Amino acid sequence: MIFICVRFPVKPEHADQWPELSKEFTEATRAEPGNLFFEWSRSLEDPNEYVLIEGFQDDAAEAHVTGEHFKKAQQELPQYLVETPRIRNMQIPGDHWDRLGEFEVA
Repeated sequence: MIFICVRFPVKPEHADQWPELSKEFTEATRAEPGNLFFEWSRSLEDPNEYVLIEGFQDDAAEAHVTGEHFKKAQQELPQYLVETPRIRNMQIPGDHWDRLGEFEVA
């Protein structure tokens, strides 16, 4: 799986609307073949920052970044950001979430 984490610094005046502003992009990405998950969270430390966690099957990320909805998001979404998002990505084995043994729930 290709695992991606992106931090989006949203302009304060648009932070509350970010889920709606990114909704079309989010829904289109979730519908892509090979998308395993595409989940937004809002930072507790900085309410103007959203963190995106993405997972794609090994061969699906290329189709994601070349898709029409991605190109549209590249054109539309930066106007709502303070600066360029920061990203980390890596390839990891499997296509699932492991259990956190240190917090095992009986």
